[in-house]
Amino acid sequence: MKQLAICILLISLCIDTSAQSTNIPLNRDYYHLVDRYEIKSGKLSTIFFSGIKPYSRKEVAIFADSMFLSKSVELSNTDKYNLAYLANDNWEWATTANNDSQKPVWKKLYRKKSDFYHVQTEHFDLHLNPVLYLSGGVDKGEDAKPFINTRGVDVRGIIDKKIGFYAFLGENQAIFPEYARDWINDPIAERYSIPGEGFWKKYKANGVDFFTARGYISFNATKHINLKFGYDKNIEGNGYRSMILSDFANSYMFLKIKTQVWKFQYTNIFADMKAHARATPGGSRSDTQYPNKFLAYHHLSLNIGKNLNVGIFEAISFGDNDTTRLHVPINLSYLNPIIFLRAIEQNEGSPHNAMVGMDFKWNFLNHFSVYGQLFLDEFKLDNITAGNGWWANKFGYQFGVKYIDMFGIPNLDLQLEVNRARPYTYAHFTQRTNYAHYNLPLAHPLGANFSEVIGILRYQPIHKLTLTGKIITAKYGEEYNTTSNYGGNVIKFNTVRLDKDGNPLGEFGHEIGQGVSTDLLFGDFTASYQLKHNLFFDLKTIVRKLDSEIDTRDKNSIYTSLSIRLNIAQRELEF
Repeated sequence: MKQLAICILLISLCIDTSAQSTNIPLNRDYYHLVDRYEIKSGKLSTIFFSGIKPYSRKEVAIFADSMFLSKSVELSNTDKYNLAYLANDNWEWATTANNDSQKPVWKKLYRKKSDFYHVQTEHFDLHLNPVLYLSGGVDKGEDAKPFINTRGVDVRGIIDKKIGFYAFLGENQAIFPEYARDWINDPIAERYSIPGEGFWKKYKANGVDFFTARGYISFNATKHINLKFGYDKNIEGNGYRSMILSDFANSYMFLKIKTQVWKFQYTNIFADMKAHARATPGGSRSDTQYPNKFLAYHHLSLNIGKNLNVGIFEAISFGDNDTTRLHVPINLSYLNPIIFLRAIEQNEGSPHNAMVGMDFKWNFLNHFSVYGQLFLDEFKLDNITAGNGWWANKFGYQFGVKYIDMFGIPNLDLQLEVNRARPYTYAHFTQRTNYAHYNLPLAHPLGANFSEVIGILRYQPIHKLTLTGKIITAKYGEEYNTTSNYGGNVIKFNTVRLDKDGNPLGEFGHEIGQGVSTDLLFGDFTASYQLKHNLFFDLKTIVRKLDSEIDTRDKNSIYTSLSIRLNIAQRELEF
């Protein structure tokens, strides 16, 4: 990443003097509120584009102000409470914030309801908050008692109104429900990685211990061009899942350039990732370095009229074929910030893994949003029309709909979503070119070779209480053993396609669900109560049923937990 650092230094010489903002950490519940009020406004926001997350705090604060002061949008009392929450959480940017604490602690702490400690001067802005996640539960039929114990600190600020900075540090110990432990330590999939996290080690008999660290700096090169450089995650799309870039894998080092002007938003992400995280069921190996690889991602989005957004994107995962080298040099051609890297790749005769696609969102009638993604990893049109199941017809799609204030009931929101990916999608012929990071998919948790339907119902009957019910059904194909490859595991080489007996599977006849036929039913009911600003109590029940063609893999789970969270999102293990 030395080249990226040099680029940062050169651009920083001409930093724009407009005030800078950090991002709101990724949090599904939080982001649902923002997206909900964009739908309710009856038009697409001109302040932010929802296709790329995270959003900046400044954008959300300005948007919350505009909604709160709008005379044309009908708001329930709960809506006003939510908008006040968004404004107060980003009070340094919001004019409608009413965040002064009536009883600060020792006259220094919690002078603002949302900040444990803050400093605000002409040249310096600082927000410091503790992070706590304590959860305990019962996994029916299991002796191990699942828990989460996270302690940390969250820091953000601005220097000279030019440089924004953010850091999160957290120490974690956890025993996950048995189904999640089985998934992490699956000897056939050989992932040995914790969803959303990096290096880990074993904790007692059934637990894990890991440290979480994220951080970046942010500045404006011009009024309309923002740059971020650091170690964090990004999400592409408007769905509950993402079929191109999600937060399921570990954080990574990246340079992000966001250009937002007129009706366009153009985003470039250049990232340094880990091709293979060497690990065992006992934890990550600390006696060896992990090989690196790179990702270049471009997304161009356009608002058409007041209600329709259409985007195109491309992603290229690249490294080299020399497995003896731990650290490969970046190919400078891929630092080109202009979209259509596929043309550059072809001109260089590159064997790297390229994907292209499009997404869209249509908000209408102040209640509905229809969205989707279509991506192509590799395909030939004649083989698609022939319907012959050619293995290299690798593509997937997403289609979803959101319905807010369903049937006229205030704050009752429904979301339905379908996701599908063909076998061998995202995989490639080396670890340095597959679409994975730290042994985990960069897109969907199920990898590939799956079909999934998601239903989510959210209801906020009173200001501080949110009830959420989720149903996820999926059909996918698993591997029979470590040598077979039916196209679901993205870290397996797609050039080696073998059946359970080690015989080649052939070029044609590949369909979604091939391999060990597996049906998943996942249900989650959560009642979340916000006692104070960003202090939540969660009561959660998960019911999971796994039916496999191999009877010994069948598993029924019922997990109930009670959690207290301060300044942190729920930890979700939805697979």
